[in-house]
Amino acid sequence: VVAEGQNISVDGVVVPEGQPYLHNGISVTWLGDWVAVASALGVRVTSDRSRAVMVTVDTELWGSTRGLCGPYNDDPADDFQQPGGDVATFAASFGNSWKIP
Repeated sequence: VVAEGQNISVDGVVVPEGQPYLHNGISVTWLGDWVAVASALGVRVTSDRSRAVMVTVDTELWGSTRGLCGPYNDDPADDFQQPGGDVATFAASFGNSWKIP
């Protein structure tokens, strides 16, 4: 799934604004100014396509996530866990540790 400006595409296919989409376990739903992209894996990303993004995951993924959203375990002490397992002190160093080169 790629979001560029106001456009959303899935596997290279542009999803027309306002049109629902469901294919290969990926759904796109338009909610007014917001768009929600959900996967059959239990991850949902909702965005206003401008600045706000909200990521939610099913409870079945408890303790099994990593990355910018943390390990999903209700322990704020490890929310800034970096790829190598160390916990960053600052948000900027945490974010930079997950950059894709």
